[in-house]
Amino acid sequence: MAYIKNLFDKNFLEYASYVIKDRAIPDLEDGLKPVQRRILHTLFENDDGKFHKVANIVGECMKYHPHGDASIGPALVVLANKDYFIERQGNFGNLYTGDEASAPRYIECRITALAKDIFYNPKLTEFVDSYDGRNKEPALFPAKLPVVLVMGAEGIAVGMSTRILPHNILEVLEAEKACLLGKKFQLFPDFPTGGMVDVSGYRDGNGKVLVRAKLDTSDPKRILIRELPFGSNTESIINSIENAAKAGRIKIQGINDFTTESVEIEIKLARGVYAEETVDALYAFTDCEQSISVNLLVIKNKLPAVMTVTEVIKHHAKQLVKLLTRELEIEKKELQDKLHLRTLERIFIEERIYKAIESMKTAKAVEDAVIAGFKPFAKEIGARGVSHDDVEHLLRIPIRRISLYDINRAREEVREILDRIRQINGHLKNIVAYAISYIDGIAARIRASEDFGQGKRRTGVASFAKVDVKEVVKKDLELKYDNATGYLGTAVTGEVVAELSPFDRILVLKKDGAWSVTNLPEKSFVGQGAWWIGAADKEALSAIVFTVIYRDKEKSYPYIKRCVIEGWIMNKEYSLVPEGAEVLHIDTRDKFSFTIRYKPKPRLKVLSEVFKAQDYPVRGLKAGGIKLSGKEASGVLARG
Repeated sequence: MAYIKNLFDKNFLEYASYVIKDRAIPDLEDGLKPVQRRILHTLFENDDGKFHKVANIVGECMKYHPHGDASIGPALVVLANKDYFIERQGNFGNLYTGDEASAPRYIECRITALAKDIFYNPKLTEFVDSYDGRNKEPALFPAKLPVVLVMGAEGIAVGMSTRILPHNILEVLEAEKACLLGKKFQLFPDFPTGGMVDVSGYRDGNGKVLVRAKLDTSDPKRILIRELPFGSNTESIINSIENAAKAGRIKIQGINDFTTESVEIEIKLARGVYAEETVDALYAFTDCEQSISVNLLVIKNKLPAVMTVTEVIKHHAKQLVKLLTRELEIEKKELQDKLHLRTLERIFIEERIYKAIESMKTAKAVEDAVIAGFKPFAKEIGARGVSHDDVEHLLRIPIRRISLYDINRAREEVREILDRIRQINGHLKNIVAYAISYIDGIAARIRASEDFGQGKRRTGVASFAKVDVKEVVKKDLELKYDNATGYLGTAVTGEVVAELSPFDRILVLKKDGAWSVTNLPEKSFVGQGAWWIGAADKEALSAIVFTVIYRDKEKSYPYIKRCVIEGWIMNKEYSLVPEGAEVLHIDTRDKFSFTIRYKPKPRLKVLSEVFKAQDYPVRGLKAGGIKLSGKEASGVLARG
């Protein structure tokens, strides 16, 4: 049994780790989940400037992704609909209506130039074996942008989940730029469906936001929904409005959907109902307003970590500087290698060193002759000298190239290389300024491109309180009580005791001192002679002092108890008086007088006594009553 338990524990931990790291949670470095990374890698490999059938890309991607086309196709569509990294051709679905994309064999895609700039650099990318060992795939892309904030992400793993909201790409770039300059910055979500967002509870990426549809109420008899809250589509919005109308929470005449390239849902209001008074009900009872909880969980250094938006920006600002430095250093090294070879070639041809090898019989002698020929030019060549590989390169120069060698052109190329090396050295000395110029270049491209919507913010940031359902709904239900039968409810024939809403709860205080809080009933038996029936509103009840006058079970002595009802458990019965006690009177007035009548007994001269309720303190619900007299009470007469 111990072996089996250990086996299960080991397998479960491996599975949990796999789902967390390799499926559900994006990586901080490039902001991608593994399936997204493999899709982009496939598009980079197949990039020839032309569009590719999505079905072909899905098939190619299966070399790297072990879960088949069922997960690759939808992931590609979602990634393409983010607009930034995959260019689309064909029907990729409708973000507003929720319509699905056409089959992969009918739609086409290709990688964007922005994706190449942000992700693609094989010289900086670490490659690992694919799942079957036949191919190589990137472990992570060297991303120059905090992609996880631009695209957002959702994922459910074992024991943890992530929900990262998308942000405006230009604002992300400006925040990264501000971070490099040591300035303060702040980022708020921006959604592709537009709408409005209240970020007062955002807490830098780990709180919650309120999102709302944008409503046009310029016509008092109809409401137009122009933009959708994040996470909704026209179908879900319309269904929620129709359900609210059926429940009687809003009154509409009809609803029409004219959505095409932009959202337009028309709500025609019922007669006597106007737009301004319906707006709050739409926010309260439909998907026009939603609360979204967020959790910025990413994979950082191969481990799950909860971060803030500020921390992500700071991390990527450092990463951008590091990546640009490595790119410049690699380019400088390549240029130095190229300059070295061009210098050797020029000397080799101009000084006719190749003539020295004509009489040589062996390869060793040839190499020695070439190296010896360069000795007078050691200062020009530099400390690097002439290696075996350099000699091999020179000996592979064809005769035609030697005969057609253009000295001026060669020197011009050397000057260009030297200029570029000096430029790179300048960038390396001022790497932060270079990084800022890189950010400015990306931002300028986005502003100039209609494909990215010129980077304009789509979601308005505003402050609005969540609509309280209880405040919006009308109190138009009559709660009736039939004292003769003891029934209480909205479907009972009797005296109207309160006008309530469907969301109100009621408190019933019975004649024996028992009380309970329930939902508004259609018909419920509470017994005859109920003392008090009303809405169970804690704020209102905290201002009501219940005064109970009762006599005890054993000696019938009179007691008074004054208390406030402040808390309860739904549908649980409580009592204001001790078990077996008989309630004589219940009152909710702050001040009143009452007369206790006593049972006549021999030598008892005083048969009644007057008391003032306000003379006695208000105590807790569980506290006992205060004894009023040591005589047996027969009744109570209350006065004002």
